[in-house]
Parts: sequence; C-alpha cells; structure tokens
Amino acid sequence: MFTGVDNTTWDIGRILWAKMSLVYCAVSAYHAVIHGNFDPQNWAIGASAILAGGGGGLALKSKTEPN
Repeated sequence: MFTGVDNTTWDIGRILWAKMSLVYCAVSAYHAVIHGNFDPQNWAIGASAILAGGGGGLALKSKTEPN
C-alpha cells in the first residue's frame, strides 16, 4: 500500500497522503467534539480535495517510477 511499483521501495507520496487523510479525520473529530457541530457537506468537500490532491500527486510522479 505504501510502496512503489516494485513493491519494495517506500513511496513518500503515498505515506504523506495517508498521513494527511488520518490527520484530517482526527482534527475533524476533535473539532466536532470540542465545538459540538459538524457540517458533513464541508467535511466531504475537504476530504475530496485531499483525496484528489493525493491522487494527482501520485499521477504526476508515476512517470518517474521504474517499470
């Protein structure tokens, strides 16, 4: 899940993408507990931006990976 095409080399882009997704969920949960409100539409917009950004980053660097 966190390696490149060769399944041995760690891929920093995938690691950072997963880390950012986890942090986004944790900060969202913290905010919901502390402030008592949660807007699912705004949360989904932010989550989709993180997912699209990570996927775009992986697509951009896919040409640099070995075959």
